Amino acid sequence: MKMGPVTLMAALIGATVGGGAVAAPVSLSIIDAGGDLASTQTIIENYKKANPDKVGEIRIQRAPAPELPAKIKAQQDAGRLDINLVLTGQDGGALLAQNGQLIAIPEYQTSFPRDSLTDAGKALYDEGKGFLLPSVGNAGGPVLIYNPAKVPNPPKTAQEFLAWVKANPGKFMYARPANSGPGRAILQGFAFILGDSKPLDPEKGWDKSWDFLKELGKSTEYYPTGTAITLKEFAQGQRWMIAGIMEWDMKPRAQSIVPPESRIAILENTTFVVDGHYWCIPKGVPQDQVDVIVDLMKFMWKPEQQVLTWKAFIGPVVKAATLASAPKEIQDEVKEFWRPEYDQIGTKWKVSPPLGVKELSYAMDRWDREIGADQAKKQ
Repeated sequence: MKMGPVTLMAALIGATVGGGAVAAPVSLSIIDAGGDLASTQTIIENYKKANPDKVGEIRIQRAPAPELPAKIKAQQDAGRLDINLVLTGQDGGALLAQNGQLIAIPEYQTSFPRDSLTDAGKALYDEGKGFLLPSVGNAGGPVLIYNPAKVPNPPKTAQEFLAWVKANPGKFMYARPANSGPGRAILQGFAFILGDSKPLDPEKGWDKSWDFLKELGKSTEYYPTGTAITLKEFAQGQRWMIAGIMEWDMKPRAQSIVPPESRIAILENTTFVVDGHYWCIPKGVPQDQVDVIVDLMKFMWKPEQQVLTWKAFIGPVVKAATLASAPKEIQDEVKEFWRPEYDQIGTKWKVSPPLGVKELSYAMDRWDREIGADQAKKQ
């Protein structure tokens, strides 16, 4: 059959597209369940600007980490996935990985070499096991953020802390660990502070921790669903002391969410438990989208992009992205809100990797059942 010039051109274009030589830009549909966009949204936008042929529209939604698995599962079961990139903390990431809802990131070890990471980054990388790619991270906590006008003599030991909480009922607060970095730091940190037998085994090695957290709960008014509520009530004077980690100590002061004169206490025997955020891809995402998202992940790990994460006070996982290499305005802001106590991490204060995916899922679930069930309150 003889084709006219228009028909021939259409056939050639169709063959080219069908053969994969030309592909339309993909839409990124991102869900942020851990506040990671505060660190990485600029990087995502930089990638779009540099690659207009790969990324078109960017859609963003947010959800609490505990709701993430069910939300994604409903879409996976329906065969209509509306999310192709998940940004999450260790809470949501652990649940998704434990449920088998994520793809293994292609060529994980070669495309994302472990040796290029900070110590915190390596700990997060190992926890992710090829399904969760660390984006930002640091030594974490726990620290206790307190109002010096109300707490002139902050506790120094776990026993002094428990005695203070009992003497000041309702004045200490931490949020549900399944949706709060400081909450997870409290959950994981007391195994070290109390000298539990197996700090990385919440099922068989946390006898002291579970008893301590239950006792602490007797003088805790309620457990809010997220960190932001603890910051708000601390700023309003309802709480005199709240759980903290490095990020959620520095950033709220920089953003004037809490009073700048707030201080931190670090209990004796504290081991800082690494905290961070992850990127991951749900099962069911089409391969053409996976290819672009993995390329975006590689871009996100470039040192010149990672240095931009210092602005969110959690910092890069790539060790070449030093603070000294960040833009001066970022350097100045971090230095202004940095604590001298953080310079002692790694010397005076030890650092531990976080619980593994299975162990963290167990610990968060047990906390929900045995500690938070009667007092968790949705705001």
